[in-house]
Amino acid sequence: LQFSKQKSRRTQRLKIDHCIKILAGPTLPLLILPLSSVSSRYLVDALVQFSNLLIFGCRVTELIRESKSASLSISSAMAVQWLLLCHGFVTLLVVVSFLCGQWPIFEGTPIQRIHHFITSGAYDYFLRFVGYVFGSKGTNAVLAVESFCCDRPNPILQVIYLAIIGVTYYIITMSTFQYVPGYYLSGIHRYTSFLAVTVGVLLFLLTSFSDPGTVNADNVTRYLSAYPYDNIIYSEKECSTCKIPKPARSKHCSICDRCVARFDHHCGWMNNCIGERNTRYFMAFLLWHFLLCIYGTVAIGLVLAGQLKELKVIYVLTVYYGIENSFSSLAPYVVQWILGSYNTQLLLMVFLAIVSLLLGGFFGYHAKLCLTNTTTNETFKWQEYLSWQRKVNEARASAAALKTSMDGLSSERKPPESKWRTIFRRSRLEQVQVVKNNTYDQGLLHNIHEVIFPFSSRPSFSRRKPKSG
Repeated sequence: LQFSKQKSRRTQRLKIDHCIKILAGPTLPLLILPLSSVSSRYLVDALVQFSNLLIFGCRVTELIRESKSASLSISSAMAVQWLLLCHGFVTLLVVVSFLCGQWPIFEGTPIQRIHHFITSGAYDYFLRFVGYVFGSKGTNAVLAVESFCCDRPNPILQVIYLAIIGVTYYIITMSTFQYVPGYYLSGIHRYTSFLAVTVGVLLFLLTSFSDPGTVNADNVTRYLSAYPYDNIIYSEKECSTCKIPKPARSKHCSICDRCVARFDHHCGWMNNCIGERNTRYFMAFLLWHFLLCIYGTVAIGLVLAGQLKELKVIYVLTVYYGIENSFSSLAPYVVQWILGSYNTQLLLMVFLAIVSLLLGGFFGYHAKLCLTNTTTNETFKWQEYLSWQRKVNEARASAAALKTSMDGLSSERKPPESKWRTIFRRSRLEQVQVVKNNTYDQGLLHNIHEVIFPFSSRPSFSRRKPKSG
């Protein structure tokens, strides 16, 4: 009963995780951080954090310009270094808090409090400010925008994705294709790059418009037979909205207004749920875009290396300017030359490299879920269940200790463990328990087969009959 009372809190956390997945999603998240949020809540906070980072950046730029004019003192030069360190620390703190602040390991820490401020606190302050300045009309307007962006299907992020892909490819063609073919790159990459982008867009469209595994009155009995209840995080019940039995591993998406089998999450970039039937397309989309960013990074790097070779920059620096032929001596001049002559290509290369790291981590996370036959929705259910179970055990232990003390049988108390040691030990125990209780994990090969060939796509699914009783 106590476990079921946590449903509203779990729904809120799933909503936060849904926004986090959008911000860490499969398309250029760093560039469009203020735009990638589904709700105005996260948009406002992203703008606040982004403006703070711009203030740091402007101050650093100002000090660097002063240093170039040779009027910067030693103390000011040290201030530049400290500002750069502070800028990097603040950026890292904001990113880690936003993406990881809800993890159990950060419970009760400043990281969790910063995450709470980013995901809800800043929006609450903004809503109060709007209400104070513009009255109830302004507040209602903000809430209407939030409802449209967060509570209803809309193609905003789909349009943004297509615009980013198109604009990025256009910039690459206009700034880089003039050097292809080059010293290290053949002319065929003019065509393979277009083909790679086209495949990525097709995978995006396939994931966006494919059926995620909608559960309805016609197929609910077959889904009930395909996924048995584990009576831990799934028990027999009826969907209060669809008024049909709710199969195990399914969830009613409040945005799409439908029940989805093996529900993972609602992806705002796709404007679609990720479920039993389209998880395979979603994984292919992530993997392909990860490889696409790697391909773009390497290709642009080879273009710059080719220009460095063709223009004999190293030769000019060492022979005509007398610079020592070593990496430490040449690197600053080479970087300065690239920034002056090929700044667009360099920024594109660095940006694609960063995005590829994010996509690689996102793909790795979902690959782990697929290999253990778990969904994002289920990870939150397990966290809720284990948190509740831990509190029950702590309450029982406290009751037992109280009874012992009342009976006069108190014994020597062990020194309390440090908080961090307890957290790390608890995390390992929870992981073991999740694996042990996950009845849907049928082995590596079976789990992969279930993702690639879901139950509803097999011929036997249409002939499947519900289990009796």
